[in-house]
Amino acid sequence: MRGSARRLAVSIIAATVAATTLASPAQAATNPFTAAQACNNDFGGSWAYASDGHRSIYASDGTKVGDVYLMYNSATAYNCVATLKRVAVGSTTGVSAGIRVEGSSWVYDSGSFKYYAAIQRSARDRCVMYSGEVLYGTSWQGAGRYTWGNCG
Repeated sequence: MRGSARRLAVSIIAATVAATTLASPAQAATNPFTAAQACNNDFGGSWAYASDGHRSIYASDGTKVGDVYLMYNSATAYNCVATLKRVAVGSTTGVSAGIRVEGSSWVYDSGSFKYYAAIQRSARDRCVMYSGEVLYGTSWQGAGRYTWGNCG
């Protein structure tokens, strides 16, 4: 009888640890997309990383929850912003990518996605700002560049 009770207790503890570990929002698979792949996947073309075009997104507890990138297509003069999730990868959870072209308002691709959000806009002879957000638990965490840059 004692052996059965011990096995039951060990099983309950193991199940509790497994459930807690799996439920943690910090546990996630590696995102299979790069920013260039995300922009190409959604818009086609060849994308290069823009100078000063990367910000990491951290939660208040220090967890890195995503990355936001500004990409550039020299053939079309389009910019693409891609926000890649680092938490809940493969699950449909909140993620957003935003861009503001000089002379225009902010525009976003925001929703529940498995891997990333991406948006593109023409920015020929103009400067841009960019932002990205990832839903972590019940709070949106964001980063970006909120000053004009990458002009031209």
